Amino acid sequence: YQPTPLSEKTLPDTFVVHINVLYKVPVVYSIVSGDEKGYFIIDSSTGIVRTRKNLTLEDFPVTFNVRATDSSQDSIFNEVSVTVEVIDENDFPPVFPSSLLEERLQENLPATQIVQLKAQDDDTGRNGLLRYGILSEGALFSIDEETGILYSAVSFDYEDEPTEYQIVIYAEDDGIPEKKRGYCTVVIKIID
Repeated sequence: YQPTPLSEKTLPDTFVVHINVLYKVPVVYSIVSGDEKGYFIIDSSTGIVRTRKNLTLEDFPVTFNVRATDSSQDSIFNEVSVTVEVIDENDFPPVFPSSLLEERLQENLPATQIVQLKAQDDDTGRNGLLRYGILSEGALFSIDEETGILYSAVSFDYEDEPTEYQIVIYAEDDGIPEKKRGYCTVVIKIID
């Protein structure tokens, strides 16, 4: 048996799977091995497996054996294995070490690297996989969505233009069921 994966936030007493045998007399169901941490409980007469307690993501997948025993003769039984997987929920948004950064950029430079931004996400797997983007000033600046490196896209002249730009950068995870974002503002001062 391989039931639908459970969320790491699954509550105790949640239905997992129904084990069923075809047999001429009633049977007694029991979990005989593989569930050493006691995550599951089985109803001895119906074969319905439920969670017994909160699940710890790091302990899964768990494969345990269920035995169906003839109710009148203990020596007659059969066993089946059940593999339960748990999926990581997207618990944490990405976080930048600082929500505000100040960078200086010399005037008259060709398009150039300004700073590498790095956010941290405490989720694992795809929930912790980050992509970077810019919410504002898209034509003057660009960001490498994978590395978080912020670039100027044009050459700035201290005398012609504003000498300060505020750029809002975001880091977005690839979370399930929803993506989460963290933000950082970079203030860029054009230097004469």
